[in-house]
Amino acid sequence: MTFDNSDDADIIEGDIFISVERVRENAQDLGVSFRDELHRVMIHGVLHLLGYHDKDLLSQTAMRAKEDHCLSLRTF
Repeated sequence: MTFDNSDDADIIEGDIFISVERVRENAQDLGVSFRDELHRVMIHGVLHLLGYHDKDLLSQTAMRAKEDHCLSLRTF
């Protein structure tokens, strides 16, 4: 869950709450590593703070593409 606490459009401030149990379940269900799913969830929360939404199919697709791009930047 992500909570945007920004009062100023120029400052990003918020809280991201992640359920480790849910990440573990999702990783198993999706056939990906726990680390990869955790990173995706973290990126997803940051994208919400940056103004991305995922309420409809079009925005979900755009957010998933941005998540994939961010994940591809990892060097480990």
